[in-house]
Amino acid sequence: MSENVINLHKATDPPADGAAPTVLTVVPDPAPVAPVPLWVRSGRTLKSAVTHESTRATVRAATRHSLYTLNGGRIVARRAWDGRTGSRYERMIRAAEAAGNLEAAQEWEERLQRFRAARHHRRMDLLHSPVDAAKGAAVGAGMSIGVLVALGVVMALNTGEGRDVVTPLSATVDFIATLIRIVQVVWGPALSIGPFLALLALWSVGRKQHAAPNWALPANVRSGEGEPITPSIVVKALRDLGVPALARAIKEMGDAGASMLGPIRIAGCGVEVDVTLPSGVATDEVQKRRKKLAENLTRHEHEVFITIPEAARTVRLWVADSGALDEPIGPSPLVTDETMTANYKTGKAPWGQDLRGDAAELSVYQRHLLVTGLSNQGKTAALRALALWLALDRTVQFWIADLKGIGDWAMFDGIAQILIEGPSDDHVIQATEMVEKAVEEMNRRIEERRQDPTVVFEPLIVVVDEAQLAFMCPVVGDDKRPYGGAKATSRYFMAVRKLHNQGRAVDVLMWQGTQDPTDQNLPKLVREGAHTRASLVVGTESQSRMALGDKAVNGGAAPHLLRQGLDKGTLVVASDGITIPAGQPSITVRTHFIDDDPAAEIAERAKMLRDGAPTLRLVDQAEERDALADVAAVLGDAARLRTNEVLKRLHSLAPETYGDQWTNDRLKSLLEEHGEKPKKSHGVMVVHRDHVLRALADRDETGSASAAE
Repeated sequence: MSENVINLHKATDPPADGAAPTVLTVVPDPAPVAPVPLWVRSGRTLKSAVTHESTRATVRAATRHSLYTLNGGRIVARRAWDGRTGSRYERMIRAAEAAGNLEAAQEWEERLQRFRAARHHRRMDLLHSPVDAAKGAAVGAGMSIGVLVALGVVMALNTGEGRDVVTPLSATVDFIATLIRIVQVVWGPALSIGPFLALLALWSVGRKQHAAPNWALPANVRSGEGEPITPSIVVKALRDLGVPALARAIKEMGDAGASMLGPIRIAGCGVEVDVTLPSGVATDEVQKRRKKLAENLTRHEHEVFITIPEAARTVRLWVADSGALDEPIGPSPLVTDETMTANYKTGKAPWGQDLRGDAAELSVYQRHLLVTGLSNQGKTAALRALALWLALDRTVQFWIADLKGIGDWAMFDGIAQILIEGPSDDHVIQATEMVEKAVEEMNRRIEERRQDPTVVFEPLIVVVDEAQLAFMCPVVGDDKRPYGGAKATSRYFMAVRKLHNQGRAVDVLMWQGTQDPTDQNLPKLVREGAHTRASLVVGTESQSRMALGDKAVNGGAAPHLLRQGLDKGTLVVASDGITIPAGQPSITVRTHFIDDDPAAEIAERAKMLRDGAPTLRLVDQAEERDALADVAAVLGDAARLRTNEVLKRLHSLAPETYGDQWTNDRLKSLLEEHGEKPKKSHGVMVVHRDHVLRALADRDETGSASAAE
């Protein structure tokens, strides 16, 4: 009997004959997986048990409590040894010598001599104490027995019983016997429990001192949340800073390393302490290790500030409470106090709070101002807060160019005499001309002051926000002078320099806000001309130096260490117009944020105060003249004129409107906007009168048609 064999796999080479029999291929079952050896399974189980979090917690707890007891005994023994010997004084002497303070070393040596003399006197007294103690005991016992017998005689006379003479003496003996029996009963358990109580006391001492490795401490202690700053913590943080000379000096000082520290003072939302460094340790060695020092103090880097006071070899540490700098400060007094006014000469603007929590107030009297930082960190808000306060002084005039142009300064419409808003090159040109007009006003005031030294001028504040656009403007005027740049030919640069040089003498002041400073968008001569320099967070230390100067950064100013996005509105300020702690070149200020709506309300109050003031008028930089009609007017009867001639005539017609910002390109854009454009005639660009008149007619017809609709 034949079988039909089913092939489960397709043959590689098909058979030549279609009737060929099909071959069945049997695929064997896969080999069973080899079992995991017992020793491998045991190792995995052991590893899992050892690395389990419960096991780790148990090991940490056992190690911690064991070392609490062991190190607690060491601490108690050390204290006892210090109390009985002069080792404490010897450590103080070594600490003073390591710090180079020979006067302190001599003083501690004198104290050591007095301690040794007193100890010798006590030891000499011990030679006579046994005889004195025996005499005292005999006299005391005799007097006590005499008193008891006398008391018994009184009792016997009172009762008439002779045996009452010894009753007090007998009662005293019975009382002593009772005490002996109590001691006999308690003595055995006390001997058993005593060692455990002693160990408990040692454990308590070690626990309070956290006398265990950091990895074995509880999580809340390891993280340091809320851990107070104590002398021992500061000394340990300095010892572990990675400065070999500092570590050796502290090691020689022993526990007396705290002699480097001044008093730890409460300072706002943190504490402040001065550290006198040992000889051979430079202050910048501590400064450049700010992050490591903060971590040693169980703080984040932004919660520790290091400055250099006037005292030699001293650094001043300000350490914030954990998380305190992330809490917002209160609203500005400008918002909460509707009766507040300003005084340009004697007043100070309520700008914010310093790290101590004290009010940070800035005087703007005859001080040019520069505020810089990265984008969207609060530069405009900080600059505008000062202007809003000063606007409450009705004598102050404002010329403002907002080169961002999104309405941040819109509330000054009605306060500022000049208000430019926009980021284009045309707006930059207008801003440049505004600063040049301020130079002209400054020169006029100087000349008037020469003629009359007693004349007093109203303050003029020239504000340019986003000034980097002015420095980077690529437009070149007809006189071949660029508007931007940092050369002597730059119109904006030279105008600002002239204001910086002489403006403060006649109260014409330059305020600038710029972002992401570089040598290109904030030239050296301009930034160094500002009396008040403030910086929000910047990217690098070199930018910090550009913003504040080398002296401030060398003294501890570090806006590059602020946190972008998290420290919005936090400024590092270098100025003599703000109260700065003695010996420090700068101060960190957390500025009040005034939102647009409150800012508009403050501006309305300023407008009410300024009502009727003759100098208060709003001059709009936008063109009020009909430029196309003016072109037709200057052409007159001429069939055509060169574009250069048209521009000259426009300038003569209205120099305030058709200044240097009107170029061939702008004239061409005007005509093209109305369907016409200049054309060449004999190789030069000309403007045809017929084309201009046709453009005017078309515009009038379009306007009439729109009105009819």
